[in-house]
Amino acid sequence: MPQPRLLIVSLSAVLLSACVVAPYPYRGGYAGPAYGGSSESSVMVDVAPPAPYVEVVPAMPYAGAVWIGGYWGWNGGRHQWAPGRWERPRPGYRWQPHAWVQQGGRWHQQGGGWTRF
Repeated sequence: MPQPRLLIVSLSAVLLSACVVAPYPYRGGYAGPAYGGSSESSVMVDVAPPAPYVEVVPAMPYAGAVWIGGYWGWNGGRHQWAPGRWERPRPGYRWQPHAWVQQGGRWHQQGGGWTRF
């Protein structure tokens, strides 16, 4: 019975060779500051962000450094991961991470930045 198996494998290979993986088509949106901008940056898109990556946090480069986690930004008509980084703390401020919020059927990115506490 090797003939039917060979036929199935060959047919599958032919059918799957026509598959194309392409980025999600651009459907509008405005991108503000791409990285570490203010909480006033404005990004509105029709596509939900993917699940966050699980980042391996490298060793702290100096005492008191603050880890800024990565996030999904919007660039070139698609979501793009901006990796986390270490920064010097700002006295009297705390880091507000980037966030995506769904409003009115669209996704709005709230930019991260240092906020006074």
